[in-house]
Amino acid sequence: MSDTATDIDQSYRVTADELRQFIERFERLETEKKDIADQQKEVMAEAKARGYDTKVMRKVIALRKRDRDEIAEEEAVLEMYKQALGM
Repeated sequence: MSDTATDIDQSYRVTADELRQFIERFERLETEKKDIADQQKEVMAEAKARGYDTKVMRKVIALRKRDRDEIAEEEAVLEMYKQALGM
């Protein structure tokens, strides 16, 4: 085999190994993500079994991720709309 063919073959192997590593890392993360989702479902099932409203809990969790000013602005607009509709 010529040096060029050897270089190309070596380059291909390194690329294939690197690609395999990326794919395997991604697959491990997918597995971890599924495990975490299962754990989250268990937490919500436990909360529901203890009488908590999980729908409201999910809304609270979503709110906690947002900026306070953004929430306040949205609530003010919602209140204005409700008043306009006589609610």
